[in-house]
Amino acid sequence: MKDFLTCSATELARRLRAGELTSVELTEACLERIAAVDDKVKAFVLVDAEGALATAREVDEARARGEELHPLAGVPIALKDNMVTRGQDTTCCSRILAGWKPPYDATVVRKLKEARLPILGKTNMDEFAMGSSTEHSCYGPSHNPWDLDRIPGGSGGGSAAAVSAFMAPLALGSDTGGSIRQPGAVTGTVGVKPTYGAVSRYGLVAMASSLDQIGPVTRTVEDAAALQELIGGHDPFDSTSLDEPVPALVDACGEEGLAGMRLGVVKQARGEGFDPEVTRLFDETVKKLEGQGATVVEIDCPSFAYALAAYYLIMPAEASSNLARFDGMRYGLRVEPEDGPVTAETVMAATRGAGFGDEVKRRIILGTHVLSAGYFDAYYGSAQKVRTLVQRDLDAAFEEVDALVLPASPTTAFPLGDRTDDPMAMYMCDITTIPANLAGIPAMSVPVGCSATDGLPVGFQVMAPARGDATMYRVAAVVERRSDDVASACPAATWKEGE
Repeated sequence: MKDFLTCSATELARRLRAGELTSVELTEACLERIAAVDDKVKAFVLVDAEGALATAREVDEARARGEELHPLAGVPIALKDNMVTRGQDTTCCSRILAGWKPPYDATVVRKLKEARLPILGKTNMDEFAMGSSTEHSCYGPSHNPWDLDRIPGGSGGGSAAAVSAFMAPLALGSDTGGSIRQPGAVTGTVGVKPTYGAVSRYGLVAMASSLDQIGPVTRTVEDAAALQELIGGHDPFDSTSLDEPVPALVDACGEEGLAGMRLGVVKQARGEGFDPEVTRLFDETVKKLEGQGATVVEIDCPSFAYALAAYYLIMPAEASSNLARFDGMRYGLRVEPEDGPVTAETVMAATRGAGFGDEVKRRIILGTHVLSAGYFDAYYGSAQKVRTLVQRDLDAAFEEVDALVLPASPTTAFPLGDRTDDPMAMYMCDITTIPANLAGIPAMSVPVGCSATDGLPVGFQVMAPARGDATMYRVAAVVERRSDDVASACPAATWKEGE
């Protein structure tokens, strides 16, 4: 592995601008790394070497001509496989979309292309982003670079694993209930869910439209800030997009401390179900933040106890509606019944039965049930009321404090196969991340150290009020500066090519 692959994206960008490195050299090194180790990690489901190198050559030629380029131009990036890319397979890691080539680019993809970031390819994910371990993929599971027998988190475990294993300096994920932050926590990477609407969802294959949000996956907080500045901003193609300027997020990552800031420790984010090592590292980090001038108070958010249950009613309901379009009639897989008449109804049933995996079927059935006559008010309506309570609790909390802090995941990475037969145990992985999605607020996971029990990374989560992304980055940058350099400790850094 080339030594520069362990550098941050912003450092790589600096070297590119200084002429110390070319984009072709950097992109080729990433592609060589993918070829050498991805058979173990299985982070990528598609690698576009030709397209990535073509962009890299364009950047080098433009820089040689003295053209003004985006600060991240030439730095390679990987995309979760639910962001449509013109002419390139976008499958959401589902058999039902096998071979589908979109006729247009998602807004975030268009912005990356305009800024000339070489796109390395698509990363593995739980089918249609439904899962917390990247084990529900038609391509098979991804593996955690820290321990190949453990999960890399989900649903965006492929993006997190690619960054953690030094195959890509940057990646994009989508976060519906923690699918960027939870993988970040268990792979030692930085995962960010921006304020809902701060980054366009146009071209993101929807699971739950009121919860989904695209965000950065990186190795440093500053890298995440730079990437969010690039992909953020108003988009007229997205009706939920915020029509306001992108805040100066990189500036928020400066050397400024936390003097005068009030941080709230969420009372409900500890106790039963939380690994003692996760709690220990969380408490130690909070003390470090106090040492940086922050005032820390305990915040009671009683509705958090019901957030998980509410989420697993709202999300399947929206998913069942969004996935109704995959019917074998317009695009994607089409399966005709082996027996009986070939009608629209039988083709839909055969196609969906063959094309969807077990977890997707489980959530579609649950979502259809809670939306059905006689159950809508009792389940979906009640869940929306709980969502309102979560939002009110968070509004009240942010009247007292500038940001909230809590663990990003209650445990470190668990072994592959450990929870595939126990959906409830799998759903509990998202217990600390879901409230941010229900409320639409920004939240970030930052690695703060490794468990003394199993040596695996632990994530620390920062939440801020809606549109308070800059505040979140300010706190997270201090957390990062006062924590161990977890990224450089990843065992993947010592893997020899070809092993």
